[in-house]
Amino acid sequence: MNKVLPSLLAGDFMRLGDDIEKMEAAGADIFHLDIMDGQFVPNISYGLPVVKAIAEKSTIPLDVHLMTNQPEQFIPEFAEMGVAMVSFHIEATAHPHRIMQLIHNHGMKAGIALNPHTPVNMVKHLLPEIDFVLIMTVNPGFGGQEFISSCVDKIEELAVMKEDSGYDFAIEVDGGINNETAEICTKAGAGLLVSGSHLFKSGDWKRAVDTLKG
Repeated sequence: MNKVLPSLLAGDFMRLGDDIEKMEAAGADIFHLDIMDGQFVPNISYGLPVVKAIAEKSTIPLDVHLMTNQPEQFIPEFAEMGVAMVSFHIEATAHPHRIMQLIHNHGMKAGIALNPHTPVNMVKHLLPEIDFVLIMTVNPGFGGQEFISSCVDKIEELAVMKEDSGYDFAIEVDGGINNETAEICTKAGAGLLVSGSHLFKSGDWKRAVDTLKG
Protein backbone atom coordinates (compact mmCIF):
# COMPACT_ATOMS: atom_id res chain seq x y z
CA MET A 1 0.00 0.00 0.00
CA ASN A 2 1.22 3.48 -0.86
CA LYS A 3 1.83 6.13 1.75
CA VAL A 4 0.07 9.44 1.12
CA LEU A 5 1.81 12.72 1.95
CA PRO A 6 -0.49 15.75 1.73
CA SER A 7 1.45 18.86 0.78
CA LEU A 8 0.42 21.50 3.31
CA LEU A 9 1.35 24.27 0.89
CA ALA A 10 -2.02 23.54 -0.75
CA GLY A 11 -3.90 23.91 2.53
CA ASP A 12 -5.81 26.91 3.81
CA PHE A 13 -3.26 28.92 5.78
CA MET A 14 -6.03 30.72 7.66
CA ARG A 15 -7.30 27.35 8.91
CA LEU A 16 -4.15 25.25 8.77
CA GLY A 17 -4.69 23.68 12.18
CA ASP A 18 -8.15 22.51 11.13
CA ASP A 19 -6.77 21.19 7.84
CA ILE A 20 -4.11 19.20 9.71
CA GLU A 21 -6.72 17.60 11.97
CA LYS A 22 -9.06 16.78 9.10
CA MET A 23 -6.31 15.35 6.89
CA GLU A 24 -5.05 13.18 9.74
CA ALA A 25 -8.61 11.93 10.27
CA ALA A 26 -8.78 11.17 6.55
CA GLY A 27 -5.86 8.77 6.94
CA ALA A 28 -2.86 10.77 5.75
CA ASP A 29 0.44 9.07 6.58
CA ILE A 30 2.96 11.93 6.55
CA PHE A 31 2.71 15.69 6.03
CA HIS A 32 4.93 17.14 3.29
CA LEU A 33 6.36 20.63 3.85
CA ASP A 34 7.94 22.55 0.99
CA ILE A 35 10.56 25.05 2.16
CA MET A 36 11.39 27.63 -0.54
CA ASP A 37 13.93 30.44 -0.38
CA GLY A 38 13.07 32.52 -3.45
CA GLN A 39 16.53 31.74 -4.86
CA PHE A 40 16.71 28.04 -5.72
CA VAL A 41 13.08 28.30 -6.81
CA PRO A 42 11.17 31.47 -7.79
CA ASN A 43 8.86 31.42 -4.79
CA ILE A 44 8.89 31.71 -1.00
CA SER A 45 6.84 29.45 1.25
CA TYR A 46 7.04 29.32 5.03
CA GLY A 47 9.86 29.50 7.54
CA LEU A 48 10.86 27.89 10.82
CA PRO A 49 8.10 29.37 13.03
CA VAL A 50 5.38 27.88 10.81
CA VAL A 51 7.16 24.52 10.66
CA LYS A 52 7.40 24.57 14.47
CA ALA A 53 3.67 25.30 14.78
CA ILE A 54 2.84 22.48 12.36
CA ALA A 55 5.11 20.09 14.26
CA GLU A 56 3.36 20.93 17.52
CA LYS A 57 -0.06 20.35 15.97
CA SER A 58 0.61 17.26 13.87
CA THR A 59 0.40 13.73 15.27
CA ILE A 60 1.87 12.13 12.13
CA PRO A 61 5.47 12.45 10.82
CA LEU A 62 6.70 15.49 8.90
CA ASP A 63 8.65 15.35 5.64
CA VAL A 64 10.55 18.58 4.93
CA HIS A 65 11.50 19.19 1.29
CA LEU A 66 14.23 21.83 1.02
CA MET A 67 13.92 23.74 -2.25
CA THR A 68 16.77 25.97 -1.15
CA ASN A 69 20.35 26.90 -1.71
CA GLN A 70 22.60 25.98 1.22
CA PRO A 71 20.26 23.18 2.32
CA GLU A 72 22.55 22.40 5.27
CA GLN A 73 21.12 25.45 7.05
CA PHE A 74 18.59 24.79 9.81
CA ILE A 75 18.90 20.99 9.80
CA PRO A 76 19.54 20.98 13.58
CA GLU A 77 16.46 23.16 14.07
CA PHE A 78 14.27 20.76 12.08
CA ALA A 79 15.54 17.89 14.21
CA GLU A 80 14.69 19.78 17.41
CA MET A 81 11.13 20.23 16.11
CA GLY A 82 10.77 16.49 15.64
CA VAL A 83 10.84 16.41 11.83
CA ALA A 84 11.20 12.81 10.64
CA MET A 85 12.41 13.21 7.04
CA VAL A 86 14.43 15.87 5.22
CA SER A 87 15.18 15.94 1.49
CA PHE A 88 17.44 18.36 -0.35
CA HIS A 89 18.18 18.90 -4.03
CA ILE A 90 21.24 17.40 -5.67
CA GLU A 91 21.33 20.52 -7.87
CA ALA A 92 21.69 22.80 -4.84
CA THR A 93 24.96 21.56 -3.36
CA ALA A 94 28.45 20.38 -4.23
CA HIS A 95 28.58 18.30 -1.04
CA PRO A 96 25.50 16.04 -0.96
CA HIS A 97 27.15 13.28 1.05
CA ARG A 98 28.09 15.73 3.80
CA ILE A 99 24.50 17.00 4.03
CA MET A 100 23.14 13.46 4.04
CA GLN A 101 25.43 12.62 6.96
CA LEU A 102 24.35 15.79 8.78
CA ILE A 103 20.70 14.80 8.49
CA HIS A 104 21.45 11.26 9.68
CA ASN A 105 23.55 12.54 12.58
CA HIS A 106 20.51 14.46 13.77
CA GLY A 107 18.37 11.35 13.79
CA MET A 108 16.30 12.03 10.68
CA LYS A 109 15.81 10.14 7.43
CA ALA A 110 17.74 11.70 4.54
CA GLY A 111 16.36 12.08 1.05
CA ILE A 112 17.75 13.45 -2.19
CA ALA A 113 15.50 15.29 -4.63
CA LEU A 114 15.86 15.53 -8.40
CA ASN A 115 14.41 18.20 -10.66
CA PRO A 116 12.64 16.93 -13.80
CA HIS A 117 15.68 17.54 -16.02
CA THR A 118 18.21 15.90 -13.65
CA PRO A 119 19.18 12.31 -14.54
CA VAL A 120 19.00 9.54 -11.96
CA ASN A 121 22.68 8.80 -12.52
CA MET A 122 23.49 12.04 -10.65
CA VAL A 123 22.57 10.36 -7.35
CA LYS A 124 23.81 6.85 -8.06
CA HIS A 125 26.73 7.21 -5.65
CA LEU A 126 24.38 8.15 -2.79
CA LEU A 127 21.93 5.26 -3.16
CA PRO A 128 23.67 2.83 -0.76
CA GLU A 129 23.14 5.21 2.16
CA ILE A 130 20.10 7.29 1.24
CA ASP A 131 16.70 6.64 2.83
CA PHE A 132 14.55 7.94 0.00
CA VAL A 133 14.77 9.60 -3.40
CA LEU A 134 12.28 12.30 -4.35
CA ILE A 135 11.48 12.45 -8.05
CA MET A 136 9.96 15.79 -8.99
CA THR A 137 7.33 15.39 -11.71
CA VAL A 138 6.86 19.16 -12.04
CA ASN A 139 9.36 21.98 -11.91
CA PRO A 140 9.59 22.90 -8.22
CA GLY A 141 8.33 26.18 -6.85
CA PHE A 142 4.59 26.26 -7.44
CA GLY A 143 1.66 23.95 -6.82
CA GLY A 144 -1.02 22.97 -9.29
CA GLN A 145 1.30 22.30 -12.23
CA GLU A 146 0.75 19.68 -14.90
CA PHE A 147 2.43 16.30 -14.43
CA ILE A 148 5.54 15.79 -16.62
CA SER A 149 5.02 12.27 -17.96
CA SER A 150 8.63 11.79 -19.09
CA CYS A 151 9.66 11.66 -15.41
CA VAL A 152 8.02 8.23 -15.11
CA ASP A 153 11.05 6.81 -16.93
CA LYS A 154 13.22 8.07 -14.07
CA ILE A 155 11.06 6.31 -11.50
CA GLU A 156 11.37 3.08 -13.46
CA GLU A 157 15.13 3.51 -13.84
CA LEU A 158 15.52 4.14 -10.13
CA ALA A 159 13.36 1.12 -9.27
CA VAL A 160 15.55 -1.12 -11.43
CA MET A 161 18.70 0.20 -9.76
CA LYS A 162 17.15 -0.45 -6.37
CA GLU A 163 16.17 -4.01 -7.27
CA ASP A 164 19.45 -4.90 -8.96
CA SER A 165 21.59 -3.61 -6.11
CA GLY A 166 19.42 -4.76 -3.23
CA TYR A 167 19.03 -1.26 -1.78
CA ASP A 168 16.11 -0.42 0.49
CA PHE A 169 15.52 3.29 -0.17
CA ALA A 170 11.97 4.48 -0.80
CA ILE A 171 10.89 6.29 -3.96
CA GLU A 172 8.86 9.44 -3.39
CA VAL A 173 7.13 11.38 -6.16
CA ASP A 174 5.85 14.95 -6.07
CA GLY A 175 4.03 17.05 -8.65
CA GLY A 176 0.67 16.76 -10.35
CA ILE A 177 -0.28 13.65 -8.40
CA ASN A 178 -3.92 12.63 -8.78
CA ASN A 179 -5.70 9.28 -9.11
CA GLU A 180 -4.46 8.70 -12.65
CA THR A 181 -0.85 9.82 -12.23
CA ALA A 182 -0.58 8.08 -8.85
CA GLU A 183 -1.40 4.76 -10.49
CA ILE A 184 1.20 5.38 -13.19
CA CYS A 185 3.88 6.27 -10.64
CA THR A 186 3.04 3.34 -8.39
CA LYS A 187 3.34 0.89 -11.27
CA ALA A 188 6.72 2.43 -12.08
CA GLY A 189 7.97 1.83 -8.54
CA ALA A 190 7.03 4.80 -6.35
CA GLY A 191 5.59 4.18 -2.88
CA LEU A 192 5.45 7.66 -1.31
CA LEU A 193 2.94 9.93 -3.04
CA VAL A 194 2.95 13.67 -2.37
CA SER A 195 -0.29 15.37 -3.36
CA GLY A 196 -1.44 18.91 -2.78
CA SER A 197 -4.18 20.48 -4.87
CA HIS A 198 -5.78 17.13 -5.73
CA LEU A 199 -6.30 16.24 -2.06
CA PHE A 200 -7.20 19.60 -0.60
CA LYS A 201 -9.63 20.52 -3.39
CA SER A 202 -11.40 17.18 -3.34
CA GLY A 203 -14.84 17.13 -1.78
CA ASP A 204 -14.10 14.01 0.28
CA TRP A 205 -10.61 13.96 1.76
CA LYS A 206 -10.87 10.43 3.17
CA ARG A 207 -11.98 9.02 -0.15
CA ALA A 208 -9.20 10.92 -1.94
CA VAL A 209 -6.55 9.62 0.46
CA ASP A 210 -7.86 6.04 0.34
CA THR A 211 -7.85 6.08 -3.46
CA LEU A 212 -4.22 7.21 -3.62
CA LYS A 213 -3.22 4.54 -1.12
CA GLY A 214 -4.48 1.93 -3.57
